[in-house]
Amino acid sequence: MKNVNVRNMTIEDVKAIYDLSKACFSIPWSFEALTKELSNPLAEYQIAEIDGQIIGYGGLWCVMDEGEITNIAVDGDYRRQGIGEAILEALLQIAKQKRLTIVHLEARVSNVAAKGLYEKFGFHQIAIRKNYYQQPIEDAIIMQYKF
Repeated sequence: MKNVNVRNMTIEDVKAIYDLSKACFSIPWSFEALTKELSNPLAEYQIAEIDGQIIGYGGLWCVMDEGEITNIAVDGDYRRQGIGEAILEALLQIAKQKRLTIVHLEARVSNVAAKGLYEKFGFHQIAIRKNYYQQPIEDAIIMQYKF
C-alpha cells in the first residue's frame, strides 16, 4: 500500500468528500451539510489521502463524554487496504484525547466488512435499530466502544 496521510478535513476537501459520499452511500449527506460540519464545534472529521487524492473520510461527534461516529467511507478502489482502519484509528485517538468514555456507531446489518473492522478495534453490538436505513430499507446494528 502507498503512503496514506490521515489529516483534519478542510473546506477545500468538501467537494471531494461529497463526491466520495455519493459513491459510497445510497443517501449521502448534502454538500451543504458537509460544509456545515466544519463549523460544528462538536464535530471532528478526518480524511485519508494518497498523493493528494482523497480516498476516504470519517466523522466523529463529541457530546459531553460520549462520541458518535457519523460515517466512515473509503473509495471502492482502495478498500481492504487498511484505509478504513487508519481513519477509525485517527477518530478513536481524537476521542481519547477529548477524554470520551464511550463511542457509538450504526452499521447496516448486511455490512460484514464494516462490522469486522469495528469488532477488530473492540466495538461490540449492543442493539438493533429496526428499519434505520433507507434505499434499501435495512436494520442497523448499534455498536459501542468503551475506553
